[in-house]
Amino acid sequence: MPTDLKRVTRALLSVSDKTGLVDFAKALSAKGVELVSTGGTKKALQEAGLTVKDVSDLTGFPEMMDGRVKTLHPGVHGGLLGIRANPEHQAAMLAHGIVPIDLLVVNLYPFEATIAANRPYEDCIENIDIGGPAMIRAAAKNHDDVAVVVDGADYAMIVDELASQDGALSQELRRRLAQKAYARTAAYDAAISNWLATELGEETPPYRAIGGTLAEVMRYGENPHQSAAFYKTPEKRPGVATARQVQGKQLSYNNINDTDAAYECVSEFLPERSAAIVIVKHANPCGVAEGTTLREAYEKALRCDPVSVFGGIVAMNRPLDAEAARAITEIFTEVIIAPDASEEAIAIVAAKKNLRLLLAGGLPDPRQEGLVIRTVAGGFLAQARDNAVVDAMDLKVVTKRAPSDRELADLRFAFRVAKHAKSNAIVYAKDGATVGVGAGQMSRVDSSRIAAWKAAEAAKAAGLPETLAKGSVVASDAFFPFADGLLAAAEAGATAVIQPGGSMRDDEVIKAADEAGLAMVFTGYRHFRH
Repeated sequence: MPTDLKRVTRALLSVSDKTGLVDFAKALSAKGVELVSTGGTKKALQEAGLTVKDVSDLTGFPEMMDGRVKTLHPGVHGGLLGIRANPEHQAAMLAHGIVPIDLLVVNLYPFEATIAANRPYEDCIENIDIGGPAMIRAAAKNHDDVAVVVDGADYAMIVDELASQDGALSQELRRRLAQKAYARTAAYDAAISNWLATELGEETPPYRAIGGTLAEVMRYGENPHQSAAFYKTPEKRPGVATARQVQGKQLSYNNINDTDAAYECVSEFLPERSAAIVIVKHANPCGVAEGTTLREAYEKALRCDPVSVFGGIVAMNRPLDAEAARAITEIFTEVIIAPDASEEAIAIVAAKKNLRLLLAGGLPDPRQEGLVIRTVAGGFLAQARDNAVVDAMDLKVVTKRAPSDRELADLRFAFRVAKHAKSNAIVYAKDGATVGVGAGQMSRVDSSRIAAWKAAEAAKAAGLPETLAKGSVVASDAFFPFADGLLAAAEAGATAVIQPGGSMRDDEVIKAADEAGLAMVFTGYRHFRH
């Protein structure tokens, strides 16, 4: 037998999720592997007719304290950590009656699922595994001699290698399993520490850990020369991570990023109030609208920028119906994401075999707290999710003229969209639809001019005699530092403005608004997005 191969003669199995356990244990037993187990795992194996030793046979101590203490003992950890080629280790094992454990099979108490279910504090604490991570880390450290399995998806791979290597496992496999084991305990501890920080109201803990589970390896990243993968975190926020892909090609890195942006934006619009559609291209909304039906909202959103929507992402706040599906599939679309879909709508989308259809199972709550992470060289930035919503803001009228009811409704609509456009962001809206969006510009006046130009181009495309910006309102994600951006909006035909306020030149901007006959409200909230 090659020196890197290590025969498996004894396995310790202690799992919370017992999926596939019995078949795996039977395969081990058939190879002559002695099975050692604990509690519920031992019971499941014995009920399947397998011969199993109790872990207390190794420790000489019974389980105690409601199972909190059962494997934390030299009889277990010595069997995992003892270096087989080290004479002193072997002598110590022999002197204390410690037998070697060659294979450890552990998956952890379901802590992530417990907090996702919003269980009481005490239940969450009881679902923090102690013995499991301790054994995993011990076995992974001693991977020259011990294999550790933390994922039931690896059972078949273990069985196959044992069969092909005459009951042994290779060093390469043991190392890969060790890496996975440490990543699993790191993600588990990250979930615990982040939950405790939330419970304590600690917004900036001295240590911050982030853990995820591989969901998919991407063909490439943002560009073809970049490798990439999609990882899921314990957060159960409806969106791309929770969605069921009904059909279509594999999602790309950019698809996932853009789809997330679109679905977060459309969640700002309450489905019980109106149907809403958001069309996104390169993470920016290029068409957003409300309507009595999804089809009406889609047609209004499409009108805003009929060029950019080609190859875009379409998100909606209600289940996809047949009429909306027919309209959306008339042009090339990369992804549709919805809370759900009718069978008829699914059948219509199926005619476009490459079009990805995602059903998220619900809408994210724009008011929900959360953590947003961005990497920088040598570290990462962590901030609270922007969960400020315009419906909860105390709008302050700062001009001589107050906005009309129609203007006020459109102002709120536009500010919802501006929250999700890259800064500097300017959004023109009218009758519950965007008519021009300027985003991602270095100066606010440029964003204002681009949005006005977009509105004029959209009018030409629709064969209309005047710009869509005529009679519209304007939202700015941040204050106007000078009056020029506001005046550009007035020149385009806007009649009212919504912005955070807070500039040193607010008085100058308000004066310019009054002279132009504009109504303007301040929100007191900025929505920078970079």
